[in-house]
Amino acid sequence: MISSILIEGLIYGIMVLGVFSTFRVLNFCDMTVDGSFPMGACVLAACLVSGVPIPIAMLIAFAAGMIAGLVTTAIYTKLHIPDLLAGILTMTMLYSINLRIMSNRANVSFLRIPTLFSSIIDKMYDITPDIDPNWGIVVFLLVFVFILKSLLDLFFHTDMGLTMGALGANPQLVISQGVNPNTLRTIGICFGNGLAALAGSFAAMYNGFADVGMGTGTIVSGLASLMLGEFVLRSNKISMQTLRVLIGSCIYRALMILARTYGHHINLTPNDLKLVTGILIIICLIITKLKIGKKK
Repeated sequence: MISSILIEGLIYGIMVLGVFSTFRVLNFCDMTVDGSFPMGACVLAACLVSGVPIPIAMLIAFAAGMIAGLVTTAIYTKLHIPDLLAGILTMTMLYSINLRIMSNRANVSFLRIPTLFSSIIDKMYDITPDIDPNWGIVVFLLVFVFILKSLLDLFFHTDMGLTMGALGANPQLVISQGVNPNTLRTIGICFGNGLAALAGSFAAMYNGFADVGMGTGTIVSGLASLMLGEFVLRSNKISMQTLRVLIGSCIYRALMILARTYGHHINLTPNDLKLVTGILIIICLIITKLKIGKKK
């Protein structure tokens, strides 16, 4: 169970890092994630079926997510549509696009298609047959996510990263410095959705299939993970903020796995997990308001 919690927590943690970039850094309510997450899985499936090497397929999935983010930004900046509605429009359109990507199939199985994770499991069986092969996936994801987090931390310490943070906090300050806010916003939203698509490709390889409906509720789970991490670790340092994103993702996935495994004792079924997620977010918001009220 621990290995499953870590795998799911790290995979979805990549997506939550993207949500952090848009919601917390840019202060942009981006709902595109519900479409870009499954888009990464669908693009990966289409590439693997066509014989594209796995690393290139994952890069293409990342690029597809960035294009989805670009569409949302274009709707927001060029058509002057509110950020929330722009994301919803893109998310809605992506459902049909994802079906097209997978040749109008709603589901593609990787049962006979080798993936990155299946290769890791096969090697683990050869090296250490007595150990759960999923721990090989855990080690790989820990290394990958650590490198990704380190690169993000470095980026947010650059002039562009600092300006991007200032854009979310005080847009007028950025404009007064002669910086085009639309350019920074586009970069941040594209990168955030690219990470969501990359997480979707990892999730597809772990689950063994890609499905156009696997992104339903992704943004809600991302927000829940983000808020849980903020309660566990409070800091203004960007390195700590990205770390708590990953911690929150692991905590959220642990709660979901525990609910799926032991929920039957309290008549909780998998159909109730969305309800549990919503209640978690409401509790987090209530506690936040209470703390703000005490400070005042």
